[in-house]
Amino acid sequence: MTGLAPVPVIAVDGPAASGKGTVAAGVARALGFHLLDSGSLYRLVALKALREGVALDAADALADLAAGLDVRFADGTVTLDGDDVTAAIRTEEAGVAASRLAIHPAVRAALLERQRAFRRPPGLVADGRDMGTVVFPGAPVKVFVTASLEERARRRHKQLIEKGISVTLESLLRELQERDARDAARSAAPLKAAADAVILDTTDLTIDDAIAFVLERHRAATR
Repeated sequence: MTGLAPVPVIAVDGPAASGKGTVAAGVARALGFHLLDSGSLYRLVALKALREGVALDAADALADLAAGLDVRFADGTVTLDGDDVTAAIRTEEAGVAASRLAIHPAVRAALLERQRAFRRPPGLVADGRDMGTVVFPGAPVKVFVTASLEERARRRHKQLIEKGISVTLESLLRELQERDARDAARSAAPLKAAADAVILDTTDLTIDDAIAFVLERHRAATR
């Protein structure tokens, strides 16, 4: 809070490879707001679990890892236990593991207040899957970003090829379908649009158009 006015939050949710992260980052940059990439927190828990040999179905042990994360975000760099893991948390292995452990209510509960602590002046753009439904249900602007499965697979394929990672479109389609099903079916904070969210389909939009759409929603909410 600043004075009597709440710190504004723009909640940007959606499935993997929908473009929500790029859109959220662009909106935060345009407004000078802080950015919460909530997926990075789950990826950090996943990376720590993989490094320490903690099973991805061991909910209590994973929740303990989440509660005790020694992580820092600064100047585009992410450190875990003092090590630079900026690239490591963006691997497919970390992403898949994050999706698997995110189904555990105890893990989500352990990360809840850490995520809410990102809300500070002048404002916050929160990127994730449950920002508008669970983490910031009172956010005045909620956008659910989506795209066709084929377009999402194409985008992910392009990203991985540019990183020198060989992967087929068919395998990515299967992986995204499985991740969508897992995220939508979990009992805790399932992937879904908030009742008061506006749907933004980025299948045929440029990044700039998508960012402009969210900025206009923010302007409308603050008039």
